[in-house]
Amino acid sequence: MLYKGSCHCGKVAFEVQGELGGAVRCNCSICSRKGALLWAVPHEKLNLVAWGDDLGRYTFGKGSIAHRFCRTCGIHPFAEDVSHGNERSAYININCLDGVDLTTIEVFEFDGRSA
Repeated sequence: MLYKGSCHCGKVAFEVQGELGGAVRCNCSICSRKGALLWAVPHEKLNLVAWGDDLGRYTFGKGSIAHRFCRTCGIHPFAEDVSHGNERSAYININCLDGVDLTTIEVFEFDGRSA
């Protein structure tokens, strides 16, 4: 299924292809503050439609994940592995997807603080 999503102001927009079977709520220091519900997909399934100079990048700790955000409205629509290769993933914040009934999505807890 094709999903469309964006930040609040729409300057960062994307499409993602896949089956949304569930999402992860991570308790790490950034995800818990953002309130993100993350859906991991192969990176090639994420297609940026609009971003320009508005797509910001934040890394911390080991620097293995680039947390992406809109420089205009501040919303974090996705994150991505910074490694190179075929096994890269994108982590879609399903709160930023259009037309998804979040009450129907199973949420799994992940202890990112201990990882």
